[in-house]
Amino acid sequence: MARDSGGSTARPWTRWQDWGAVVLGVYLILATLWTLTGPAALTSMIVLGVLLGVSGVWSLAMPGSITSEYAHVLLGILLVISPWALGFTAFGGAAWTSWVVGVLAVIVGVAALPEANSAHRSGMAGQH
Repeated sequence: MARDSGGSTARPWTRWQDWGAVVLGVYLILATLWTLTGPAALTSMIVLGVLLGVSGVWSLAMPGSITSEYAHVLLGILLVISPWALGFTAFGGAAWTSWVVGVLAVIVGVAALPEANSAHRSGMAGQH
């Protein structure tokens, strides 16, 4: 990726990992249309899907935000544990959707951390 004059490799709206978080969030919400769910699964999938999508947009708009990448990881972990914590493992489709999207959210969050750290350091250096 080309560097700008400030030395940062991160430009808003370009990082694939953040687009991945947005897509995962939207998919999680839409999956409630074709996946058998109960009230806990439905609520979990919609709320965590919205939060994941919003954190992805946050990361896209502010590529130097390290906090948003940690949000992807945290939301991914919550998705992985939600079928057990909220008791919807009996809804196999909803549980597996939560597990898979959760693991993928952790992966995209961790994958974006090096670029976010670099952009954050570049942004901080430009403020001195």
